Amino acid sequence: MSRIGKLPVPVPAGVTIAVTDGVLKVKGPKGELVQALATGVAIEHAAGVARVTRADETRQVRSNHGLTRALLNNMVKGVTTGFERKLDIQGVGFKSEVKGTTLVMQLGFSHPIEFPFPDGIKITVEKGTKLTVVGSDRQVVGETAAKLKAFRPPDAYKGKGVRYEGEHIRLKAGKTAKK
Repeated sequence: MSRIGKLPVPVPAGVTIAVTDGVLKVKGPKGELVQALATGVAIEHAAGVARVTRADETRQVRSNHGLTRALLNNMVKGVTTGFERKLDIQGVGFKSEVKGTTLVMQLGFSHPIEFPFPDGIKITVEKGTKLTVVGSDRQVVGETAAKLKAFRPPDAYKGKGVRYEGEHIRLKAGKTAKK
């Protein structure tokens, strides 16, 4: 039995789970998330707890068992508390600001980078260099943060660029002076 798949998912009050035609819908105070349900897996919901069960013991169904439970857990957490990812911008003259539903970033290029917010994502900027990506879908929050980081990854010599908060960048030693 899958160690992850057999764990029950606690469902707080105010969250509804519905499975219709192979589509899982989770609705809560922070929105609604939809996910296609894998074959051979069923979800039982009762008394504030959801459990994922599987139909047979084939390799693919066993794999889908743990995956479906993890996705369901992330969906329940997303519609109740949401997910966030924080980024830092480091470098002289590097900054960002929010204009409507677009993030405008100055990252040392000859032009500003304009990034429109994906659906369900909110980006806030503090002091021009601290970004916070917030949303209810964990996958979209992570993808958005990765796209923002990819515009200017941290440099290996000075560390300039966009990095995740708390990320440690190992800097290379530069050229040494000849004596």
